[in-house]
Amino acid sequence: MDTLIRPEAAAPGSRLPPPAVAYLLDRDSEGVVRRCFVDLGMIDAEVSSGNIDTAMKELSERRWPRFLRVDVGGIDDPVARINRLAEMCDPRTEVIVVGERNDIVLYRDLKAAGVAEYFFKPLVSTPLGRVLADLSAGGAATPAARSGKLVICLGVRGGVGATTLAANLAWSVAEKRERRAIFLDLDLQAGDAALLFDVRASHALREALDHPDRIDDLFLERGVAAVTSRLGLLASLEPLAERLVPGEEAALQLLGKLLLRYRYVFVDLPEELALSLPRVLHLPGSLLLVSGGSLSSARDVVRWREKIGANTPDRTLLHVFNKSGSEEALPAVEFLRILGQPPDASVPFRREVMQAAKLGIKEVQKCLPFERSIAELSRQLVGGEAAPATAWWKRAFV
Repeated sequence: MDTLIRPEAAAPGSRLPPPAVAYLLDRDSEGVVRRCFVDLGMIDAEVSSGNIDTAMKELSERRWPRFLRVDVGGIDDPVARINRLAEMCDPRTEVIVVGERNDIVLYRDLKAAGVAEYFFKPLVSTPLGRVLADLSAGGAATPAARSGKLVICLGVRGGVGATTLAANLAWSVAEKRERRAIFLDLDLQAGDAALLFDVRASHALREALDHPDRIDDLFLERGVAAVTSRLGLLASLEPLAERLVPGEEAALQLLGKLLLRYRYVFVDLPEELALSLPRVLHLPGSLLLVSGGSLSSARDVVRWREKIGANTPDRTLLHVFNKSGSEEALPAVEFLRILGQPPDASVPFRREVMQAAKLGIKEVQKCLPFERSIAELSRQLVGGEAAPATAWWKRAFV
């Protein structure tokens, strides 16, 4: 393309996050860390009173800094807290932990969880500054880059409700599970995600796919539409006169950059496009095959399972039976016979969901049975305590 279409300008009043933030429980530690930040020229760094729980609560509503220092003093199981923090924060955030225990086992466990370094009190500014300087320069102290988790939603045919399900799932993971997420709508000419989220589609996604080498933090700041403080949308609405098929190499580069920035990347992948992106289908993550209950849906689930192949240690395929109990659905026994195995999840049919989807995600969320199904599916993806309920496929086939 000769002329680039520029993404939307950043929202008025938006600003970059501070380079470093610290939450500490005692004034001596606060003073040492402040001096360390000043010595390294981080004049915009923030030091606040609090611990790791304070950090998770406050930063989940803000943008995550490049460097984060958290205090785990007085916490019985700091590794569990760190694992929860890792699920919530930007994958690029380097976490330095401060505690009270001089414990080599704790140190190893924290390092294994992805922590850049652990220091026990009383703190000394010189080693703190040295570690931060090494991390800033990309030195040996930097742990292996953490990557977000990919969730691809593929409707086996049009009309099965894959976009509505995927959008609600992304919103649930971002807002109810408090994970930073982005929704990528790869239908460049007829995608409905922007309508569901009630935001304006721009040309940013097309530019990203046309020139993936130009994607940087500034591009994403301007091109990603903010649905909420935790959930972003990258979508385009291009002229119908053009034939647009994203190249697989460009899609892989874009996903790679998004996975380094977000904890969860949700992709709404049209079935006609999926056939031209075989490597995307086999990326590590979760692939949700969304179907209705018709004969053609059951047949296509079987065909897609055969094409994609068996699960691997880093990729899981799940069949989500959407609109179970609808008039078009086959009898349960016949549907199961064609599938050869029960669906992994089932979302009950509700006529009000179909009507609400025309008005956006906020109206869909008022349908409680649908919301409960989405919440359970988000637990499968993110983890957490399972609801004490009958398995979905059993509920669908009784």
